[in-house]
Amino acid sequence: MKIYTKTGDKGTTALFGGTRVPKHHIRIDSYGTVDELNSHIGLIRDQDIDELSKQVLVTIQDKLFTVGAVLATDPEKAMLKSGKKRLNIPTIADEDIELLENEMDRMNEALPPMTHFVLPGGHQTVSFCHIARCVCRRAERLATALYELEPFEGTTLQYLNRLSDYLFVLARKLSHDLKAEEIKWIPSKNS
Repeated sequence: MKIYTKTGDKGTTALFGGTRVPKHHIRIDSYGTVDELNSHIGLIRDQDIDELSKQVLVTIQDKLFTVGAVLATDPEKAMLKSGKKRLNIPTIADEDIELLENEMDRMNEALPPMTHFVLPGGHQTVSFCHIARCVCRRAERLATALYELEPFEGTTLQYLNRLSDYLFVLARKLSHDLKAEEIKWIPSKNS
């Protein structure tokens, strides 16, 4: 399989189903941002963190490929002439969202309660989590805009929403594990 096809040399790319769209199309921006998020999560996984978190991150990376496939599918070509779905993989299920929720609940049990917003940082690994969280929020914003134009399965949006929350809680857990200082954001008062 050749990596370069030259089919995108004029600024277009093919969706799953063959439809060609400009590379700046919101659909491409949506799944491209999910791909960027997946790379950031790989960076977190490459850090010296606990094995359970690494395993969950591998599962998340797998699900992000599913999210990308959903976003890359032309809705007008989502069904084959045979009546079967073109995308022949399990899509995001309620169980995938519940996994994130259960992991957040488990991590939160060992953390002090939040009383303030916290400034991102304190340790490089924690910062990687915050960057991934921000990229996830951007992916969610783009996917939401796409959803308004061309709806797809709502669990895809729910997953991205819950994933950004998971990444925040993971950042807090890693701060705790790494004994990094969490700096509270306490706004100044007007004088």
